[in-house]
Amino acid sequence: MDIVRNDNDALNATITVKVTPEDYEANVEKTLKEQQKKAEIKGFRKGKVPMGIMKKLYGTSVLVDEVNKVVSNNLYKYIVDNNIDILGEPLPNETEQAEVDWKKDKEFSFSYDIGLSPEINIDATEDTKVKRYPIIVSDEMIDNGIEMHARRFGENKEVEEVADNDLLRGDFVELARVNPKKDGIQKDNVAIALEYMKDEEIKKQFIGAKAGETIDFDLKKAYPNLSDLASLLDVKKEEIEEANSKFRFTIKEISRFESHEVNQELFDKVYGEGTVKSEEEFRAKIKEEIESQVAGDVDYKLGLDIKELLQEQADFELPEAFLKRWLVLANKDFTKESVEENFENYAKEIKWQLIKAKIAKENELKVNPEDIKALAKTFALTQFRQYGIMDVPEEHLEQYANQMMQNQQEVQKLHERVEEQKVLDFIKSKVTLEDKEVTVEEFNKMFEE
Repeated sequence: MDIVRNDNDALNATITVKVTPEDYEANVEKTLKEQQKKAEIKGFRKGKVPMGIMKKLYGTSVLVDEVNKVVSNNLYKYIVDNNIDILGEPLPNETEQAEVDWKKDKEFSFSYDIGLSPEINIDATEDTKVKRYPIIVSDEMIDNGIEMHARRFGENKEVEEVADNDLLRGDFVELARVNPKKDGIQKDNVAIALEYMKDEEIKKQFIGAKAGETIDFDLKKAYPNLSDLASLLDVKKEEIEEANSKFRFTIKEISRFESHEVNQELFDKVYGEGTVKSEEEFRAKIKEEIESQVAGDVDYKLGLDIKELLQEQADFELPEAFLKRWLVLANKDFTKESVEENFENYAKEIKWQLIKAKIAKENELKVNPEDIKALAKTFALTQFRQYGIMDVPEEHLEQYANQMMQNQQEVQKLHERVEEQKVLDFIKSKVTLEDKEVTVEEFNKMFEE
């Protein structure tokens, strides 16, 4: 066995592995003997096929397998033993590889291209200044938060007269001109929402109407989605397509959604009895929650800026030609054209992974199971709060986190997020952060530039 490394430049090298019979013959013989014990060939008892016939039938395929194993194992052993920091995986060399004759050759030589990890220099110190953009929580944002809670605990109440966006319940009947159509569509106790009615003129026909009144209108014009209409009237779509547009609706019930009054009852429903005792405290609590929510957005923006800063500081090259080949071979959905088109984005991500790994390794930033579980709980809490559930019992968060931890793909994603956050937190502790407060509109505009 002879392994030689040849550096083409600072980022590319070729490793040639030369194999002699001494490296593979014993394994070939061993494998053929194992197959001989199981071989069933017509004219011979099981396990009694002569070795000469075994070699004739299976010798070449076994040779190929065993040589490939020897080459692969020793190639990776050489890389590990010599502390060669590579990108991707070794790829068969496309120019120096000699043609192999498996039936005649006894010695084999295989050449592999490797992409070398570049030298990375990072200089993030207190002299490095990074802007952070805390979001100002405005009264409008607090008002919207109050309205969200009020609507969450609101309810539909029966009213006497139809107004805009009310919910009506009543009976439908298909018309033939002005009278009910014989064998036409009829459906009782149907709920319709004026909010989703598409024609404003038809909607005006309903405004001011009372229970017991009837209204004739073009149903297909009011609600043009025929699939939705078919579901509404509990008929097949083909029946709606063939039906007349004119329907009569007899109003049986009118209900209107009313948000919950902002009072002590609402405070108790949102935060638990006695936690909040005045509207002033309610606003302060909501402001605190909004600040917590937008802090994640602020931190996300800061993380993007730190990534960009570190990439600018490091300013290193990659073995681009090698990586393009590797991306195509390593991803079945990638093509040369798609990799070429998107390589700038791939390169940025690869560079960030290299920077992150270097910082984590040099500063011993470890990820432990407790870190992963804590992040899973944070994700769970965020999801609950998106549905307006602010006070989530710890046992529910624990249960949700445990479910996530059963999925290895989720665990890997969480691991990567935790590692990235540890690296970003480490950099934040080293640089000088300069805060500049902005409105939520100004903050969102930064992502449009």
